Amino acid sequence: MTPRIINADFMKSAQALRDSVDDTISEVVFLGRSNVGKSSTINGLTSRKNLAKSSATPGKTQLINFFDIRYRYEERDWNIRFVDLPGFGYAKVSKDLKSVWQKNLVEFIKHRVSIRVFIHLRDARHPHAQIDEDVHKYVSDFKRGDQLYLDVFTKIDKLNMKEKTALKKEFPNCITLSNSKRYGYDIVHQRIFEHIFGITEWSS
Repeated sequence: MTPRIINADFMKSAQALRDSVDDTISEVVFLGRSNVGKSSTINGLTSRKNLAKSSATPGKTQLINFFDIRYRYEERDWNIRFVDLPGFGYAKVSKDLKSVWQKNLVEFIKHRVSIRVFIHLRDARHPHAQIDEDVHKYVSDFKRGDQLYLDVFTKIDKLNMKEKTALKKEFPNCITLSNSKRYGYDIVHQRIFEHIFGITEWSS
């Protein structure tokens, strides 16, 4: 049996670490380029169609968004938070805003003590995008021992079998998912639970 989300609510938006919600509950942070499907992934994982709002303009969502998440597993409720960060690699953002934005994000991901899982969403069609490589290396340099970093490739249904095999060979520990076909969510839920709550054996 896979843990399932039974309730998901938007909490608040923040500009930076200083005006974020209290860091009292374990958090799962979603990183990704502006057009990678971050909102669709959060909505898919929570089975909520419009929980996370997507923008028609890449880079327009500039705030850190917090969601209260309640899982149910083996007749118990388990609470965590999802945190949706502004997409990187955004376009049409002024230079000044871009520098402040990045400073706020860097401060948040480096110093937010409640972050337990980083979910880095990457486009399966562009597995070697330089900005994704840079972000992975950057976060890995300061990631704490109690934090998990997951590479999750979206849009896996856009690849043919040969391309899927090559991706898995190059990134053997990655998770692949398709929001349009609702594929891959269970393994994401399991990895979150394994790391945050220490549950590694799943009841049938």
